[in-house]
Formats: sequence, C-alpha cells, structure tokens
Amino acid sequence: MNLFKKNLFFFSLLLLISSIVEAQNTITITGQVLEQSTQQSLPFVTVAVNEAQTSKTITGTVTDDTGIFTITELPTGNYVIEISYIGFETFQKKITAGGLNSIFDLGKIELKESAEALDEISIIAERATVASDLDKKTFSLDDNVAQSGGSVLDAMKTMPGVAFDQEGKVVLRGSDKVVVLIDGKQSSLTGFGNQKGLSNIPAANIERIEIINNPSAKYDANGFAGIVNIIYKKEKQTGFNGDIGLSFGLGALSKRKEDTPTDFGSFSVNPKLIPSVNLNYRTKKLNYFLQTEFIVQEALPNNEFTTRFYDDGRTIISQVPENRRQFRSIITGGVDYEISEKDNITFSGMYDREKHIDTSQVAFINLNNNIRNRLYTWKEEEITSFINASVAYKHDFAQAGHSLSANAQYTRGLEDESYFLNDSSAVRVGRDMTNIRAIEHTTSLSTDYARALSSGRMEIGAKARFRRLPVDYTIMRGNESIIYPNLGDFSKWSENLYAVYGNYVLEKERYDIEAGLRAEQTEVSYELDPDNIYYDTNDNYDYFELFPSVRFTYKLNDRNKLSAFYNRRVDRPGEPELRIFPKYDDPELLKVGNPYLRPQFTNSVEVAHRYSWGSGSLFSAVYHREINGAYQRIFSIDDSNPDYDIVNRIYQNTGHSTNTGFEILYSQDIADYWKLTSSINLYRNVIDAFTGTLLFPFERSFIIENTTDEAGDFKITNTFTLPWELEAQITGLWYSARNIPQGEELSRSSIDVGFKKSIWDKKGTITLSATDLFNRFGLRQRINGQDFRALYENYYETQIIRAGINYKF
Repeated sequence: MNLFKKNLFFFSLLLLISSIVEAQNTITITGQVLEQSTQQSLPFVTVAVNEAQTSKTITGTVTDDTGIFTITELPTGNYVIEISYIGFETFQKKITAGGLNSIFDLGKIELKESAEALDEISIIAERATVASDLDKKTFSLDDNVAQSGGSVLDAMKTMPGVAFDQEGKVVLRGSDKVVVLIDGKQSSLTGFGNQKGLSNIPAANIERIEIINNPSAKYDANGFAGIVNIIYKKEKQTGFNGDIGLSFGLGALSKRKEDTPTDFGSFSVNPKLIPSVNLNYRTKKLNYFLQTEFIVQEALPNNEFTTRFYDDGRTIISQVPENRRQFRSIITGGVDYEISEKDNITFSGMYDREKHIDTSQVAFINLNNNIRNRLYTWKEEEITSFINASVAYKHDFAQAGHSLSANAQYTRGLEDESYFLNDSSAVRVGRDMTNIRAIEHTTSLSTDYARALSSGRMEIGAKARFRRLPVDYTIMRGNESIIYPNLGDFSKWSENLYAVYGNYVLEKERYDIEAGLRAEQTEVSYELDPDNIYYDTNDNYDYFELFPSVRFTYKLNDRNKLSAFYNRRVDRPGEPELRIFPKYDDPELLKVGNPYLRPQFTNSVEVAHRYSWGSGSLFSAVYHREINGAYQRIFSIDDSNPDYDIVNRIYQNTGHSTNTGFEILYSQDIADYWKLTSSINLYRNVIDAFTGTLLFPFERSFIIENTTDEAGDFKITNTFTLPWELEAQITGLWYSARNIPQGEELSRSSIDVGFKKSIWDKKGTITLSATDLFNRFGLRQRINGQDFRALYENYYETQIIRAGINYKF
C-alpha cells in the first residue's frame, strides 16, 4: 500500500489534463392537433420550436391530414413548442430535454377558436449544444488508436473505470460481475451471464462500446457491477457499401520471467493474422448485412507460475504455459425488412466456431534442493461453436415514441474438449485422457412496449428464457490415474427465468426522475450422475425476487447535473462455476466448480455529478455496494494423496463484503491537435470474516479473515492530431494492489502506443500499435491458505505489436 499512497498525489494531478468521449443526443417531438369544439383533426397547422431563453425559432413543421406532427433530429435543450393556426388561439408548451428522454409525445392538443390572425412564422434550422447522460458512457472505437487492430478486450483496456482479472473478465469498479451485451441483447458471442469471447472479437467491426454502471429495470437484473454493451457497425446509406480490414501482429515479445526447465517452455513472438469484412446492401425496403471475422494465431492466453510455501518447509514451483494454436471464425448476417412505414422485422443469425490446440509441459521443482520432482505433459484439443438465430419485430404507432416490439432468439452451443495427460517422473508414470462434451440450448422470448409522454416516457415488458446444458464426461484412466474416482459420467443443468418490468421517466426543467421495478422468478435444477460420491443430492431450487432501480437528477444549471442512484441486482452462477469435473492443466492446482453454489445479491447507491464546458467536462461519482453471498474461488489443500499435495481452487459462497469508492473522469482539449484523457477510480474493499465448508473431494472447513484495503485504478491517454493525416496516441495504466479473499493482488501497469494514418482520400487507414511496451501487466497474487502460502503469477500474453490496414467503400 505504500506504493499506492506515494502515487496517489501524482495521479491526482494528472487528472487535470484528461477527457472522455461524449455522446451527442437528439430528440423527437410529436403530437396530434384537434379542434376543441368538434374534436376533428386539424391538418396543415404550423408547429414551431423556439429556444426557451431567446424565443428564437429553431425549426418547425406542419401537421398532416390526421393532425399529427413529428419533429426529429432536434438537439437536446430547453424549448417552447408553439402551435398556431389561423382562426385559433396559439398553444404553447415548454419542453426540457437534457438527454435522458429522446421522444416527447404531447398527446392530443386542442386548439380553441379565435378571431385574431397570426403572423407567419419562418423556420430556420440551427444546431444546439448537446448534453451527455450521467448513467452511461459511450466510447467510439474510431478514437482508439493505441489498441487498433486488436480485440474488443484490447480496446476496452483504456476505458475509464475498466480493469481485467487473470481470466480476461471485465472488472468495473473493482468487480468482475459484469454483463456483456451485443447490440443491447445477450448473445452466444459473449455468453449468457459470463464474458467469454471478448478477447476473440476483433474491434474492426465494432462502432462503439457503452458502459452502464446503473442499469434501469428494463435490463436483466444480473451483473451488479454494470453492463457493457457492444454496438456493431451498421451502414445507413443506400446501395452497396462496407469495409475490409487486415491486421497482423506479434505477441509475447519478451519474457517477464524465465521458463522453468522443460523442452517446450512458453510460446514467444507469436504471429497473429486477423482479416475482417463488413458488407451492407440497402434498398428502400430491405437492408442486407454480413460481417465476418477470422483469427489465425499462436497465443499464450495463460502462463501461470505458482510457488507453494508449505508449513513443513517445502517450497514447490510449477509453471503452466498454455501454448495455443488457434483458428476462429465468426460470421454474422441478416436482413432488415420494412413491411410498412410502421412495421419492421429483422432476421439475423450468427455462426461462431473456434478450434484450438494447447500444449504444455509442467515441471514441479523443489526450490529447497533445486530438484525437479515431476514432469507433467498435457495436450488439449477443443472445439467450441455457437449457432444463433433471432427474429425481431417492431411496430411503431402513429405517435412517435409509441412502439411495441417482440424478440425471439435461439442459441445452440457446443463445447467438445479433450485432455491428453502424461506423467513421467518419480511420482508416477501414467497416462489419462478426459473428454467433456456439452451442448447448450437457450431460448429467449421477450416483448417491450414504450409510450412517449409529454414530459417523459413509460416502458413495460416481459421476458422468458430457458437454458438446458447437459454435460457428458468420459474418462480413460491410465496407470495410477490422477483423475478423482467416482465422479460419474454426466450432469444436467437447467435454468428457467421469467421476468416482467415497468419503467417510468419524468423530465422537467430543473429535475428528472427515472424509477422502475423488475420482478424475476428463477428455477434452477442440477442433476448429477448417481455414481458421484462427492455430492449426495441433486440441487433444485427456485426463488422470486424484486429488483427496484431509481435515479433522480437535479439540474443545477445548463452545465451542471447532480444525480442519485439506487439499484438492487443479482449474479447467478452459471454452469462453468457449477461444473463438478476438475480441469487438469495443473494436477497439483486443480480448478473445479461447486454444484451447490448460490446467487449473490447486491444493493448499490451512487451520487454522481457532471460539469461540462466548451472544451471539456468533469464527471465524478461516489458509490457504495453491499454484496451478500459473494462467490469466488477458494484455495484449499487436498492431502488425500500420499505422494503429493493437491491444492484445490473451488468456487464457494463467502458471505458479506462491501465496495465503496469514487470515480473521476476529467476532459480537456489542450489544443486543436492535442487531447488528454484520464480517469481515477479509488475504492475500499471490505471482506468480512467467514467460515465455510468445502465438500470436494472430502469435507473440510475453510476460513476467510476480515480484511480492509484501499485500491485504485489510474489511466491517462494523450491523443495527437499530426500533419499528413496522422494520429498518435499514448496510454498509461496503473492498477494498485488490492485485497482479495485469502490474500492480495499486486499492482501492475502498462504503456500502450499507437499511430493511425488516413490514405486513399480518407477511405482507408493504416495503423501501427504496441501494447504493454515494458511487459508489466501480468497478474500476481499472494495467497494465504491453511497450512500453506502461495505466490500466483500469470504472465499471459499482454505485449503485442500490430500493424493493420482498413479500406471503406
């Protein structure tokens, strides 16, 4: 923590030269004009939009044959709507649009007859200043230069408030319980309830990424840390258009730590080739789209050094390099069909297939005498694939902002993973083989209704989701097999989710309110093979929960907004956290799930402020989260084998914890050619003492001590616009040390640089980027277990140089 305190002042000063990307919002105003006495619609009525302070006319329109008018693409601001018609009294309505509500439905407007004539109103269009939302941050990937040519995971690395754990999961404000959406929906591309796949999604086809720390009741209740919404590119111009790209890279250029003595070691200078294509063809009624992404590479997704310090004096080190050769293809396509002016339907599908072969030699070395006790070699062959099909229908009623939509989605997922395990040492000589085959079926049905109001909007909806995931486990045991006996051959996991929600938004001149309630009924079943001796009963349970969300925003003035949030959310363990079959990449450090795991629930509150000016903005937030039933991996010794100790890493609910902190994002354009962005997130983790019981492979207790620690994440990005259509960017990251159950995660840092040049009359770009120049971003943890301590170091591939080219047509 001394390092954290010494750097706190330095990084706080750097906040004065930072900025974030702001989204620009527009609004729509609609309504229907009637004659008061006869209730007949009035066509060709003049509708003017005047600036509230100056009374200057900004834009306007006239009503149609049914008296309905719609004004679109109006910048946010304060307006007076003036409706006038010869022979009738003028109607005026004040509108306050701060960016929260995008559609204002004034409903039926009745004009009263008058003998006075009205002056003609001239309509002049003029763009106004745009405000940003407090509860959502939007980042355009066109502005990300230092990670160009990489994956979505690489692009998110520099986003304010975002960090990553050792398994590549997104961490928002210190927590990995994050939901990842694709175009606003859960998808097989990133999993249901987890984040798999982010490191394999090339950023070339992504338009922007949204980070929502306080989701409304419209979103699923899972993911207490927030939501990451990845928006794919979609061309709007008619005709045939799109872009093609090609990226080449080299990874793991240097070694943070020398390999332990084996024949294989860890992959280095790993080649990567990522071509991508984005095609779009639009006609008046139809829009066809196709996006393809391919990854061919050698990689080092994990490179785990684990040093165990046993209480009896032994010190054992092992290294597990996950040397990977990989090919992955992702093909997404579909068609948008405009059935009528008010009805649209979209058919879309996705095919995602990945095959990789991992090889590793694991040496176990006794550091007391520098003797290799054991040499363990394994090979993994894995194929995963997803087929995703969906249909989405939307009906727009006559009034803008009044709509009904329905969505149906089916996903079939396949995981076929074979491990070939070989031991050759004094401990044992033997071979084993395991195969896990899992086929997941997920069906989702949802409907949403939205109605714009004169000063806000109303949203209601319902959803049902059904997941089935049977797992078949095949074991071919060799001599003195290391595979636990009596695991059984199968498991069957299922989850049914039923949800309804209501959400209401009210926007006034000085304040706005958003309040919602989501109700979810969840039914979970986990059936185990009766031959399994470690868990004596199947697990079936269901629960009904309410998830309220409230936001209140007070507008101090045009440049200052103050918001308060409250959310209740849940994180449900998925099948990977529940899976009873261990992973044998390190036979002395086994990762395994827990079929009796339960959900964790979180209550969070936040107060946020935003101040903006012409060349920059300042966002600040204070937040507090109470987590009950938090689950994570527990380290525990299994001493049932007389020849060597096994350390299990088992998922377990661990009681109560809190997370309290503040976040600052500050923006300033220093000059026309220089923009600085930075962020600081400081928080305190409190993990309460807890005593629990592990059941696998035998019953034993574990203890988590009460710990309190302060931690922080700091990020700074400099972006320069240079002559000759050239952009340059340099980003610095520093994550401080922080407490975790049973120990501490140590600090880490990274420096990334990138260059982008426009060519071919700005239709093409060339990029060159380098991440983690000094190879300091690997993850290290100190673990204090019962009867042992451990130093876990994962120097996975973070240092990558990439060159890319993209052409838009």
